[in-house]
Amino acid sequence: MSHPVRIPADVDRPDRVLGPLTARQLAILGVTGLLLYAAYNATHNVIPVPVFLIFAAPVALAVTVVALGRRDGVPLDRLLVAAVRQRFTPRHQVSAPEGIQEAPEWLAGSRTRDDVAPTPLELPARGVDGGSAAGVVDLGPDGLAVIAACSTVNFSLRTPAEQEALVSSFARYLHSLTAPVQFLVRAERLDLAPQIAELRARAGGLPHPALEAAAHDHADYLTQLAEHADLLRRQILLVLREPTRPAVTSALGRFRRSSAADVIDSTARQAAEQRLVRRLTEAVELLTAAGIAVTALDAATATGVLAAACNPDTFLPPSAMLAGADDIVTAVSSTDLYDDELEGR
Repeated sequence: MSHPVRIPADVDRPDRVLGPLTARQLAILGVTGLLLYAAYNATHNVIPVPVFLIFAAPVALAVTVVALGRRDGVPLDRLLVAAVRQRFTPRHQVSAPEGIQEAPEWLAGSRTRDDVAPTPLELPARGVDGGSAAGVVDLGPDGLAVIAACSTVNFSLRTPAEQEALVSSFARYLHSLTAPVQFLVRAERLDLAPQIAELRARAGGLPHPALEAAAHDHADYLTQLAEHADLLRRQILLVLREPTRPAVTSALGRFRRSSAADVIDSTARQAAEQRLVRRLTEAVELLTAAGIAVTALDAATATGVLAAACNPDTFLPPSAMLAGADDIVTAVSSTDLYDDELEGR
């Protein structure tokens, strides 16, 4: 007999091994308890019990809060480890794959204080290459990835039969997966300036003055809306990743991999790209039946998406027209402008 089963929203939540406690929480509380017990055995002949409790109770309370507490869905112990790691991370990091070179003597001799030496910036994405079907994100030893933009489906306005068909189509895609995928839903700033300019430009060509007035009124409304509100839009991305090396399950294998040189064979890279293209094609075909349009991002657009993910609060929208990391940015000098004017005369 079938019966409903509750599935937690966080499928990556660790298993509970003792009551509501996970193995990580048990380890933190157990180690803290053993340390406090050892400290009590070592000092109970010298320090009275009330005095020991004055120092031990805050420590036990703090460790309990860290082990059991959560903030924004993340355990406090992981946040504490991340804070410590961020505190000791060098503040001055520069993107220099070729290595950081020392400053010239004439420049280093004029400094008035000891500056912090910069360190190389290590990002998960090494670069974005233009593949045959989409931009391929190089993740270094973690493999390759492609990014595709997905459209949305108005599920609430569909009939029950249509909703069931959409769910079945999406479930068919999930059942066909042979490797992990990631659906990323992010909010980004919405810039209505191009749409407003296009609306005003086309308003004069409308066949009736009432339509032209309505177009100008709508443009004024959009302008007022953009000035008094932070407009956001949802972006849904489908990320497919393929490893370029076989999976390692043993700790010894991970140590050997970390100690080995970070060199990826061209044959393995090409095979991973072919698998990504095949998986992307399957996603486009299967999700189309669910009313979801999947569009693969090229190298320039994928670079803009990664830049926006690293700096989501920027007022400059991500665009494929942004210069890449290896592009040379030049400016037109004033003499060139004067030369063009003289040639026009």
